[in-house]
Amino acid sequence: MPVITDIADLKRLYRRRVPRMFYDYAESGSWTEQTFRDNTTDFADIRLRQRVAVDIAERSTASRMAGRPVAMPVALAPVGLTGMQHADGEILAARAAERFGVPFTLSTMSICSIEDVAAAVREPFWFQLYVMRDEAFMERLVARAAAAGCSALVLTLDLQVIGQRHKDLKNGLSAPPKLSLPVLADLALRWRWGLGMLRTPRRGFGNIVGHVDGVSDVSNLMAWVGEQFDPSLDWAKVRRIRELWDGPLILKGIMDPEDARLARDAGADAIVVSNHGGRQLDGAVSAIRMLPAILDAVGDELEVHLDSGIRSGQDVLKALALGATGTYIGRAYIYGLGALGEAGVTRALEIIHKELDVTMGFCGERDVADLGRDNLLLPADFASRWA
Repeated sequence: MPVITDIADLKRLYRRRVPRMFYDYAESGSWTEQTFRDNTTDFADIRLRQRVAVDIAERSTASRMAGRPVAMPVALAPVGLTGMQHADGEILAARAAERFGVPFTLSTMSICSIEDVAAAVREPFWFQLYVMRDEAFMERLVARAAAAGCSALVLTLDLQVIGQRHKDLKNGLSAPPKLSLPVLADLALRWRWGLGMLRTPRRGFGNIVGHVDGVSDVSNLMAWVGEQFDPSLDWAKVRRIRELWDGPLILKGIMDPEDARLARDAGADAIVVSNHGGRQLDGAVSAIRMLPAILDAVGDELEVHLDSGIRSGQDVLKALALGATGTYIGRAYIYGLGALGEAGVTRALEIIHKELDVTMGFCGERDVADLGRDNLLLPADFASRWA
């Protein structure tokens, strides 16, 4: 086993152990992947201001997100097909997050169902909702999340249509997968992954299969899903979902100050500045570059979180110092899950936490609540160019 010191180490191991179609599913963006790349590289344009001879003993990364205490302001983002990265992947990730003291967000498009995850953990998790044309199904899904004790609803707004990811099309990613000879050969080489999958009965989409008329197994799932994402989603429908859900409502996919104001007016408790990890609109500005303008628009009126591009604790610190009240990791924990299962998710969280804690100390701060723009050295146009 190699010594794992950063998220890149987990990524290398993940790439060796998970079938190519699922690696590419996570590690890709839409079209040219410009936004996918910018999400990570734009963090590098932000430099840190080092301070010395400051008392940095007894540092704390503890905070709150959407009304709950967290060990650090980092949540596990919703990731579809997590249970195909590793058998029972959603359950393993939820357990690791619970033990570490951070929120786990279950995707509508998860393999393990809401009820599967609820049975495996003691603390409430968050549930991410896609808006479907089938309103009755959507209402049942919200009710199931409430019955399972989910403590926040994360409503994703940027998947009214599906962005084209070339790698997924070329790999034949579908449910069930298209088993061409190259795919079969690749699966045969990933024996650890295959053995895990053989040992679990959960290989369908547990939130959907058996809960929708005409979708009794994965063979007829894709036709239903392809017709279901709702292109007519508007703010009136967001307000309707607000009425259905009594707990904290987090609106994910905000990339414009005007949309941030509309989210506030629709009753959101928090918003997530996110471009879906670069998987939807290629050519969009990175999430970290849009964060300052959105904070200027609504930052004093609701929580503003950031998702898309975070691969280190230093990235977390930069987002918090710019003014975000919370952050999300997706690919970073998926690398750990695919590499080492539950232990890999825990290792990813440990790496992020240590990097955040140590960097905070080098910046002369003892508490994440005290981070601010004076901890950063920004390019002259970083905070104003996209306003």
